[in-house]
Amino acid sequence: MKISLTYHLLGLVSRKAPPSVSPKFGAPLGGRTRINPEVELEGRGSARPERRRSSRWLHAGFWACIVIAVAAALRRLVALVHPAPSAPPQMVALDAVFASHTALTLAHILPAMAFVLLAPFVLLRRSPAEWPERLLFPLGAVVGVTAYAMSADAVGGWVERSAVLFFNSLFLFSLARAYWFRRRDVSLQKMRWLSRAIVILLGIATTRPVMGVFFATSQLTHLEPRQFFGIAFWIGFSINTIAVELWLRSGERRSQTERMTMRPMM
Repeated sequence: MKISLTYHLLGLVSRKAPPSVSPKFGAPLGGRTRINPEVELEGRGSARPERRRSSRWLHAGFWACIVIAVAAALRRLVALVHPAPSAPPQMVALDAVFASHTALTLAHILPAMAFVLLAPFVLLRRSPAEWPERLLFPLGAVVGVTAYAMSADAVGGWVERSAVLFFNSLFLFSLARAYWFRRRDVSLQKMRWLSRAIVILLGIATTRPVMGVFFATSQLTHLEPRQFFGIAFWIGFSINTIAVELWLRSGERRSQTERMTMRPMM
């Protein structure tokens, strides 16, 4: 009787004894500790609002660059077809520079506009379509080559020319690296380098507000386009180049890139 009572008490103890791991952190499962999902989410919850705000700002900046770039290209096309003699003297002189080599200007801005319009379908795509990505490479090559040619007659002189040579070379290098990884089916690295190329090219859109500030303050600073164009190029392209590098090096961007590479491709 005493032996059976002893076994009965031992059985109760074994059933009621708490696990060796605190319930807050989970219970042993198959030899490993299972993390409680509620506790894990509790640790992540504080970072989520900040990440969402950061993501919204990044998307807003990306779409703003897209809109500005397309608007600038359309405005240049209109100026080539229908010059506006009643525009401010600085704008008339600037339009005359581009009109002096119309064919080269068209060969540059038309592929550039197509590149910009396709960029969202590559970086923000929700469908398995691959054709936008495939078209970016030849379009980008044309944009890069014609940018070198247009820099021979740069409005901002050597300051603008140096910015074009540096950032255009960085754009073409990033595009070439993306193509190299694409040929080898290394999707993660392909998307990282393609993101660099796209955002660097969109630096031309960031230069527009900078130029607008220079134009608006020209009566105070007495600076002409040939004096501030190069500075605006360096500022605008530097902002985009730094921004995309910070973006790619953040944990949030790495996870987004990995999700893009996991999407089905046709």
